[in-house]
Amino acid sequence: MSGTSSPEAVKKLLENMQGDLRGLSLECRKKFPPVKEAAESGIIKVKTIAARNTDILAALKENSSEVVQPFLMGCGTKEPKITQLCLAAIQRLMSHEVVSEAAAGNIINMLWQLMENSLEELKLLQTVLVLLTTNTVVHDEALSKAIVLCFRLHFTKDNITNNTAAATVRQVVTVVFERVVAEDERYKDTVDQPVAVQGNSNRRSVSTLKPCAKDAYMLFQDLCQLVNADAPYWLVGMTEMTRTFGLELLESVLNDFPQVFLQHQEFSFLLKERVCPLVIKLFSPNIKFRQGSSTSSSPAPVEKPYFPICMRLLRVVSVLIKQFYSLLVTECEIFLSLLVKFLDADKPQWLRAVAVESIHRLCVQPQLLRSFCQSYDMKQHSTKVFRDIVNALGSFIQSLFLVPSTGNTSVMPNQTGGNASGNTGSAQTNPGVLGMGGGATVLPAFEYRGTWIPILNVTVQGSAKATYGTIACLSCFHFFSLEMLDKVEPPTIPEGYAMSVAFHCLLDLVRGITTMIEGELGEAETVSQSTTETTSLPAQSSEQQDLQSVSDQTEKELVSRAVWEEMVNACWCGLLAALSLLLDASTDEAATENILKAELTMAALCGRLGLVTSRDAFITAICKGSLPPHYALTVLNNTTAALSSKSYSIQGQNVQMISPSSESHQQVVAVGQPLALQPQGTVMLTSKNIQCMRTLLNLAHCHGAVLGTSWQLVLATLQHLVWILGLKPGVGGALKPGRAVEGPSTVLTTAVMTDLPVISNILSRLFESSQYLDDVSLHHLINALCSLSLEAMDMAYGNNKEPSLFAVAKLLETGLVNMHRIEILWRPLTGHLLEVCQHPNSRMREWGAEALTSLIKAGLTFSHDPPLSQNQRLQLLLLNPLKELSNISHPDIRIKQLECVLQILQSQGDSLGPGWPLVLGVMGAIRSDQGESLIRTAFQCLQLVVTDFLPTMPCTCLQIVVEVAGSFGLHNQELNISLTSIGLLWNISDYFFQRGEIIEKELNKEEAVLQKQAEEKGVMLNRPFHPAPPFDCLWLCLYAKLGELCVDPRPAVRKSAGQTLFSTIGAHGTLLQHSTWHTVIWKVLFHLLDRVRESSTTADKEKIESGGGNILIHHSRDTAEKQWAETWVLTLAGVARIFNTRRYLLQPLGDFSQAWDVLLDHIQSAALSKNNEVSLAALKSFQEILQIVSPVRDSEKPDTPPAINVSVPVVVGTTTATSLGRSFMRTDSIGERIGRYNGSEPPVITDEIEDLNLWWAAWNSWYRIGSESTRPPITCDKLTFIPSQPFLTALIQIFPALYQHIKTGFSMDDLQKLGVILHGAVSVPISSDASPFILPSYTEAVLTSLQEAVLTALDVLQKAICVGSESMQIMYPAIFDQLLAFVEFSCKPPQYGQLETKHIANAKYNQIQLFAPAEWVALNYVPFAERSLEVVVDLYQKTACHKAVVTEKVLQNIIKTLRIPLSLKYSCPSESTWKLAVSSLLKVLSIGLPVARQHASSGKFDSMWPELANTFEDFLFTKSTPPDNLSIQEFQKNESIDVEVVQLISTEILPYANFIPKEFVGQIMTMLNKGSIHSQSSSFTEAEIDIRMREEFSKVCFETLLQFSFSNKVTTPQEGYISRMALSVLLKRSQDVLHRYIEDERLSGKCPLPRQQVTEIIFVLKAVSTLIDSLKKTQPENVDANTWAQVIALYPTLVECITCSSSEVCSALKEALVPFKDFMHPPASKVKFL
Repeated sequence: MSGTSSPEAVKKLLENMQGDLRGLSLECRKKFPPVKEAAESGIIKVKTIAARNTDILAALKENSSEVVQPFLMGCGTKEPKITQLCLAAIQRLMSHEVVSEAAAGNIINMLWQLMENSLEELKLLQTVLVLLTTNTVVHDEALSKAIVLCFRLHFTKDNITNNTAAATVRQVVTVVFERVVAEDERYKDTVDQPVAVQGNSNRRSVSTLKPCAKDAYMLFQDLCQLVNADAPYWLVGMTEMTRTFGLELLESVLNDFPQVFLQHQEFSFLLKERVCPLVIKLFSPNIKFRQGSSTSSSPAPVEKPYFPICMRLLRVVSVLIKQFYSLLVTECEIFLSLLVKFLDADKPQWLRAVAVESIHRLCVQPQLLRSFCQSYDMKQHSTKVFRDIVNALGSFIQSLFLVPSTGNTSVMPNQTGGNASGNTGSAQTNPGVLGMGGGATVLPAFEYRGTWIPILNVTVQGSAKATYGTIACLSCFHFFSLEMLDKVEPPTIPEGYAMSVAFHCLLDLVRGITTMIEGELGEAETVSQSTTETTSLPAQSSEQQDLQSVSDQTEKELVSRAVWEEMVNACWCGLLAALSLLLDASTDEAATENILKAELTMAALCGRLGLVTSRDAFITAICKGSLPPHYALTVLNNTTAALSSKSYSIQGQNVQMISPSSESHQQVVAVGQPLALQPQGTVMLTSKNIQCMRTLLNLAHCHGAVLGTSWQLVLATLQHLVWILGLKPGVGGALKPGRAVEGPSTVLTTAVMTDLPVISNILSRLFESSQYLDDVSLHHLINALCSLSLEAMDMAYGNNKEPSLFAVAKLLETGLVNMHRIEILWRPLTGHLLEVCQHPNSRMREWGAEALTSLIKAGLTFSHDPPLSQNQRLQLLLLNPLKELSNISHPDIRIKQLECVLQILQSQGDSLGPGWPLVLGVMGAIRSDQGESLIRTAFQCLQLVVTDFLPTMPCTCLQIVVEVAGSFGLHNQELNISLTSIGLLWNISDYFFQRGEIIEKELNKEEAVLQKQAEEKGVMLNRPFHPAPPFDCLWLCLYAKLGELCVDPRPAVRKSAGQTLFSTIGAHGTLLQHSTWHTVIWKVLFHLLDRVRESSTTADKEKIESGGGNILIHHSRDTAEKQWAETWVLTLAGVARIFNTRRYLLQPLGDFSQAWDVLLDHIQSAALSKNNEVSLAALKSFQEILQIVSPVRDSEKPDTPPAINVSVPVVVGTTTATSLGRSFMRTDSIGERIGRYNGSEPPVITDEIEDLNLWWAAWNSWYRIGSESTRPPITCDKLTFIPSQPFLTALIQIFPALYQHIKTGFSMDDLQKLGVILHGAVSVPISSDASPFILPSYTEAVLTSLQEAVLTALDVLQKAICVGSESMQIMYPAIFDQLLAFVEFSCKPPQYGQLETKHIANAKYNQIQLFAPAEWVALNYVPFAERSLEVVVDLYQKTACHKAVVTEKVLQNIIKTLRIPLSLKYSCPSESTWKLAVSSLLKVLSIGLPVARQHASSGKFDSMWPELANTFEDFLFTKSTPPDNLSIQEFQKNESIDVEVVQLISTEILPYANFIPKEFVGQIMTMLNKGSIHSQSSSFTEAEIDIRMREEFSKVCFETLLQFSFSNKVTTPQEGYISRMALSVLLKRSQDVLHRYIEDERLSGKCPLPRQQVTEIIFVLKAVSTLIDSLKKTQPENVDANTWAQVIALYPTLVECITCSSSEVCSALKEALVPFKDFMHPPASKVKFL
């Protein structure tokens, strides 16, 4: 404004004003005097103002109404000239801003009148424009009137006026909104509280707005009303309005002044409530319309889309989305969905073209796309708008190919393919040729399945590369449809236009997204982080990455990452589908390049974000493009099975991912063989394939760090391409062109021939560049190469064809260039190459070994930092695969390995140092199955090391030498090598012995270093046999290795190793420190015993025919079991000998008692072995360690332990306690022995084991051995093992000596245990072939040594109890029980489980055959049982009154046991048994019955009486019959024994009836009654008559009955009871006999009765007479009436006997009848009568 307010300008203004007024005055002078007057007064007014005021402009403005008045009047004249003059003057005033608001209002009113009169319309418009643009004084109604004036002029019939008015309207609308911006700028510092806009606000809600904003609000609101065909609120006076113009105005406002709408809530409200519904309403025809649909079918015709409105609506929508997206999120969702719908194939072509242009506007705004993704795609229940847009584009492109629009399917008649190679075709006037730049050029195009679509304006200038080539030229056709504001009808869409826009949409979309995300990623990644590769779903991988980076990323970055990932996830499927289709259809090299660049960029972006699935999909697309069509590549098919077969539902259509078709006309540049198991024919590579391959190489080279697992895809594709092109690996792994080995030669064009060296070079550079990858990416590359190699290996199995060596060669190349960080890739690299080395295909194997050995040698010679000499770990890492090669059996590999070892030794031998163990490991890893020559060679190497290198290698490696030497000992290929290696170990031990001090010093030094390191790390030092001193550890390793050889499968090796081990310990054991002996015992000797025991118990029992060659094997060693038995014997004897000879060293060790227990356990295991040799030797060792047997002098020791004799020395000579320990005489003194071991050691007296615990441990072991060995087997077959008699004898003989030491604590439980063992031992049968030696004669009553030992053991016990304490004496009953159990053996020999044995019956009648059919023979237990019975009787005589004996019912038990032989009597196996039993019973009763009577009241003997009665009954009335050959003398002798028993009853029992239970007396009476009468059956055979009557016995019984029937001295009721019982029994018996006799007599007729029956009746008759006499003599009160009644009842029976024919009976009958006279008295009444 400085130009209009300067003094000169003001002066000029005044002059002009005065001039204008003068001119007006002149013009109106004649016609319009009032105007003239007004003009003249105006001149005066102006002059006055100028004279009076300094600020002339302000004064003018203040008086502007008066100043302007003449001009207004002039305009009112309606004269054109005057009007023009006035308007010009008014404009001048306005331009100097000297018009007040009132004046402005007057001016507008005047202009309105002019407008209504259609005067000076253009000048009017100009005036309005000046008025509104120069100042802001026009407001509210005045402003609206001015705007309406312009609108009215726009709708006149004059085109010029129309157009000028339209422009003016546009400018005026702009001015109104510019005022708002200026107003906001003025008030920006004063913050007003915005009033919340009500939801139902109308035009009166603008009271909160400032003036300019209010005007703008009213204007915009009325524009919406007008477009919607509603009456305006503010623009009063509008008569006409077009919707198109209204939409243009809305668009311009929205586009130019977005901040107004964003800053003011009122305007925002208008957008939401007016504009958006308006747009959606106007879009209605476009949505409903379907091209080609029949209108007749619908009830109302569908309105056809109108191009001008539709196009403008889309422009408005574009602005709304671009500028107001944040305000209109929901509305934008609708608009975007509409845009997507407009791309449908059933919409008009022009609508689709306009829609795709609109979408392009969005695609170039990545930030907007990002917002879509955040607002829609990332919300749970929202439409996936961004994804839909991309998918719609893909669907649109596909539809252009599949459903071409009418008239656009132009297949060129002479077109042979739009090749980029210069095939120009003919320059005919066809759609494919475009005149450009004066020359004919083939139009680039897409061609797919017969549809040809040109790409418009894709002539790429050099500067366009950065923007995908085509974007630079997009302006040539940019928004072809959207800019046609003047068109009423839709334009004809050029062919290919829609495709080109859609293509650019895709490219811009990719470019925008990738540029934005990568830019933001770059900012976010302040510290470079390698993306962690995962194989999980993209969503999962993003979660994992979030978790990983949450510690160093802000929450904002996490949100950003989620958005980036969602954007990619939403768009990649659609992009890939579209780009794959375009790639396949492209015939233009530049277009192909753009597509590939887009795919590459997306793949790289997905890689950076860690979206594995999408990354792999894009890479797969490039890979598929690189290979010939339909190429069977497993890795691609497997990886993309999910992709290629998946169809994406886009807007209701199934759009499948298009597979490459073979129809594309591309130049073939190479023909080659496919890499397949069964190649059939050839495949062709096109120039597009090579182009894709270059892209693939570019991807791998530039973005290798983010490829992750996709390396697999990339490398697999490159491998196949390399194979087809015939490239083969050379030295170092680089690929060179080579000839095809089989099939037709590879055909290459000159074009590709020149490319081959370049491709080979790029490939090599690709792997060289791996040195710049981070560690994780490098691992992915290595893994992919390994995986490829595995596939090549699989393919090479089973055939000798040339394998693909691409992967192996590149592994070598990668390894060589990454040598500086070889550690991180060494393990996977060499691990895989080791697998390759095992492949059956020799070519592949050879390359594997070559690569591996090259890497090892390169690694050792590479100048590492720090050098290898200071980095021992790396050196070992590098050497380790060399050792691993030892696991491969192929000879060619082993040759390579040994060559490599040789080269290493030659070049690096001096600096091997810590590498020695691995080199030794290579020698030691030779397996037995690798051939004798290989073993010999390796063994010679070892011998060389042992002879030459022992002094030079570190002492820490000596232990490994020992182990390797030991491993050769274990080889079973060559026995001599094994035995030599044992000799080698002996030599090594000598070397240790000779250089002991030096070795010990160096080892201690090394130990100190290791100890310090371990302490720093806070861990324990970990080495074998720690914490023994290191030198001792060396010895222990040697012992352990010899120990291993002691359990070798070959007996010769075992024997040699065992002798060497025990000799070494004997010879060099003094070098060991005292504490180390603990380890020797536990880790070496006991470990060895464990293994020998295990092997022995599981050894094979199959017979070995020969020992190899013609060597015969002795029968004692003809099975593996027997051979192992020898080893067990030697080992156990050796260990026991060490325990004995080194006891002075071992006893002071803290855990001697534990060692003692373990040794006892081994002795126990051996003793329980099923091998007699082992079990006897174990007992021998038992005796030795208990020092029952003295150790032999060293000078007398044989080299090998003496063979164990079968005859074990009898330990127990006598049974006195003093003689027990002296059965064996010592051959030397303690002092001599100790001095012999170590002169420096003080003599420790350890002659006897004084420690009670040790003795108890020995007892427990003895008990376990005894209980296990004597336990009967569960199943019985021929293989059942039965312990031998010598073993059992030796076992039992150990007990008495043990007992002397443990007797103080020997408890009842122990006694029970002992009893079980003794019982079990004597129950064991003998093998039939051994019985003649154990039992010299079956007729002699001889005890075996085992039986003697058992009885001796019990004797020792009972004698100890006898002199022991009271508490010990409770053991008496248990001893009795044990002895009584043995007594039962006489009749019931013990059964040994279920084993069938040949029993020895009565020796007189049953002689057993030697070598009887039974495999096992039971012993003759009779002598043993009888001896046991004698011991019982003796012991009972001593202990009958002992409390425990009484309480435990020993007497009853004795009677019970004796009842068995007594009841058997003649059935006893031996006659002597029952006779001894009777005599024993009589002896025992003579002592026991008085004791029983003493304790009668206590009830302790109550249960004994029935047992005794039953015993008497069973014996006196035995069911067994005497033998047929029993003589009368013997029978009578036996009868006298029965009589003795009855006499015992009469003397010891019945007299004491008052102390005896009634039931028992009753049983005795019944028995006597039974015995008193001859009870043999009435038989007439003569044989039974003579001696079986036992008359004497019957007589004694009867007399005893009688004796107790007439006891005159009745002192107690009990005695009277006995008498009455005896009488009753006697009388009843007599009655029965008489009745039977009478019956028999009557039946026999004239035949005489048997003699015994006659004798019996005579005896009864005599007894009756005696009885009556006795009754008469007895006191009457002692005989009850019942007895008399029984006597008188006999009389009729006696009378019936008178008819008997026997004279003897008759005489006896007389004597019996005579006494009855005393019973005959007359009846009392008759006497009285006489």
